[in-house]
Amino acid sequence: MEQRIATINRVTRETDIALTLNIDGNGNNNIDTGIGFFDHMLNGFARHGLFDLELKCKGDLEVDSHHTIEDCGIVLGEAIKKAIGEKKSIKRYGSSILPMDEALVLCAVDLSGRPYFSYDAEYSVPRIGTMDTEMIRDFFYAVSYSASMNLHIKQISGVNNHHIAESSFKAFGKALDMATMVEERLGGSVWSTKGVL
Repeated sequence: MEQRIATINRVTRETDIALTLNIDGNGNNNIDTGIGFFDHMLNGFARHGLFDLELKCKGDLEVDSHHTIEDCGIVLGEAIKKAIGEKKSIKRYGSSILPMDEALVLCAVDLSGRPYFSYDAEYSVPRIGTMDTEMIRDFFYAVSYSASMNLHIKQISGVNNHHIAESSFKAFGKALDMATMVEERLGGSVWSTKGVL
């Protein structure tokens, strides 16, 4: 099987991002966005999805966290889309219901080529560490649309904001890992009645 690795570099007036994603990794990662809690979330995504992720972002954090987090989502989505290529033999669908203490979050993914995003989670604080909690939704929205994936994230229970956020990122990693797995029985075809994704 071809290596499913993508490197994306994106420079704007607001952010300078270099990202390399290996879909078939071991969960190794080196992440530095300048936002400690966001780095922690991306580490959970990579480790539990078994993706190797190298990410360096220099953003305008003197403004706020918005550009850094949203642009990292855009670049991660682009890398996912590039790494899976024509989507031959992938399972396409993936889901996870992930518990973290009192928090329980569901994540479902369809690598359909049609972007759609549904998000249902609530935070009782404006930020965790230096990460604005409203940016969690914006991050996943950016990933889903730049990757052209259908992504649903739903909080089933939880009161601790850290736990709700972390279970969301880990559930996304596990669901995406499942969706990108190779199904040998497909024999190199795409899992779609249309024949293309």
